Amino acid sequence: MRISLNITEYSWPGTIADGLDRTARAAEAAGLDTVWVADHLIQAHPMAQVTDPMLEACTTLGYLAARTETVNLGTMVAAVTFRPPALLIKAVTTLDVLSGGRAWFGVGAGYHQAEADMMGLPLPPTGERFDRLEETVRIAEAMFAGDEAPFEGRHHRLTRPVNSPLPIGSPKLLIGGMGERRTLPLVAAHADACNLPDVPDGGATIRAKLAVLRQACERAGRDYGEIAKTVSTKLSPGQSAESFAEHLRELEQLGLDHAVVITDGGWTEEGVAVLGRARRALA
Repeated sequence: MRISLNITEYSWPGTIADGLDRTARAAEAAGLDTVWVADHLIQAHPMAQVTDPMLEACTTLGYLAARTETVNLGTMVAAVTFRPPALLIKAVTTLDVLSGGRAWFGVGAGYHQAEADMMGLPLPPTGERFDRLEETVRIAEAMFAGDEAPFEGRHHRLTRPVNSPLPIGSPKLLIGGMGERRTLPLVAAHADACNLPDVPDGGATIRAKLAVLRQACERAGRDYGEIAKTVSTKLSPGQSAESFAEHLRELEQLGLDHAVVITDGGWTEEGVAVLGRARRALA
């Protein structure tokens, strides 16, 4: 079971830059796989206020690339409604180049109506958002590979999608969400990873969604084992490494192999250290 952390809140003592530095360096020291950042323009954590600090995701990842050496970096997840596809893909490519090949491309359809209204962002109907997500994924595959052929979609038209320089590797694609009709089939057809929520129902939801993903892989002719099964879970305040490791073992038994962990407030060095100790307990 790989362990990553997700930065969703930026409320630290001192400056935000110092808090990011401490968190990212502690994640590297703890042997964590990835530092993810949420992609919102307002603070969207359910326990926070919308006026609490929130940084733009792509800029933050560029900063983290310069402050780290080994940990992977990505959005959990970028909303396709925030940026035109070429701009988003160029940002991920830039992150990969500047980080030495450490970029994930985490992407989703977008969902936050209040944020869209507050910030003047488009939020089309659900079906259109998923059409745009699928087109964005197809454009990303082409641009990461250096394919400059014209792209003609229902919502996006690119006459020559140049992407120079190319990414150092091809950034791995994670598609967030658990929808059975559009999301999981899209994962099966294109993605390197899915991301499911840690629903407290004894594992029923996760088992059901992974079964749907397996069926979608069979229909797509895809090896189910090729896809990383990530889960968004939480480290509670004061939770011990032993307790958290035991919960991760339960998730692993459900068929998950990568925990993406949030916490309340900004990450502390002790909180990150707990993740490191849990990782070692699972090794």
